[in-house]
Amino acid sequence: MYPIRRIAGLTAMSSALALAFAGCAPAAGDGDASGGERPDQLTLALVPSQDQDGLVETATPITDHLTEALGIEVNGVVSRDYQAAVEAMGAGQAQIGFLPSLQLWQAHDMYGAEVVLQTERDGNITYPAQFMTNDPDAYCDDEPVERDGKLFCNGADAMQGPAGLDAIDRVAGARVSVLGPGSPAGYIYPILALQEAGVDTDADIQQVPVTTNDASVLAVYNGDAEVGFSFWDARDIIGDVPDLGQEVVVFALTEEIPNDGVAVSGDLTPELQQEITDALLDFSATDEGREALESVYSITALAPADPDSLDVVARAAEALGLG
Repeated sequence: MYPIRRIAGLTAMSSALALAFAGCAPAAGDGDASGGERPDQLTLALVPSQDQDGLVETATPITDHLTEALGIEVNGVVSRDYQAAVEAMGAGQAQIGFLPSLQLWQAHDMYGAEVVLQTERDGNITYPAQFMTNDPDAYCDDEPVERDGKLFCNGADAMQGPAGLDAIDRVAGARVSVLGPGSPAGYIYPILALQEAGVDTDADIQQVPVTTNDASVLAVYNGDAEVGFSFWDARDIIGDVPDLGQEVVVFALTEEIPNDGVAVSGDLTPELQQEITDALLDFSATDEGREALESVYSITALAPADPDSLDVVARAAEALGLG
């Protein structure tokens, strides 16, 4: 597997975890001859891709289904940071994680977690990061076209990356809404694309820090940033803003990124790991499950994971000095 070192700042983040996940360590349970444990309680770590208010409640059908299927109480906890969820799994404070692609890789490489499932969205197992702007005249080489009420230019309406990357060097000098370094779509892939286009992302852009994808979209819509990064198409997760798709124009897409997915702790028995995997797969095949997964992460299905597909994200992080 591709080597990756801990992202700078994880030590500080780890100290915060004691607070964020306080009381989340599972009650001790029985082990078995095959190794690993079967705790009396399990914690599901959720990483918000949008406003996290109410995320645990939204995920309640998932935790309720797991509790019933496993015969073990499963509780959901929201991490405020991508890396915090990884560290929670490493510290035994969470045993199941719905994680972005880089964090899936890290949980496996750093802490021996098993990457068991990856998500599908409308049949796709990859997605691009998108560059958005409220100033299409500056970034669009053609007239924006409308698809499903939203505007695209430079071929980004193809909805598959890469597209429009010849225009991204114009971002130099702009205010840009950027997620934290652990975000593949909100940081790693677009920052790497800018650097490959010759933009000094430390000196040539004014980074406007945001914590979630919907916040990045709204920063562009509200004029706090001229350009923003997010996953494709984060404009869909913004409610009650009728003109958002017209005012925020997608002008470029990065290379494709492997979808997020589910990791389970390697400290659990192999049998329990498989039970969790099967329970989530079964849940995603029901109407209730599809509705719950759509509400939490815009997921339309879960599928068995291909852990090797995550190496590309680790290489991108390494190229930025994050690995």
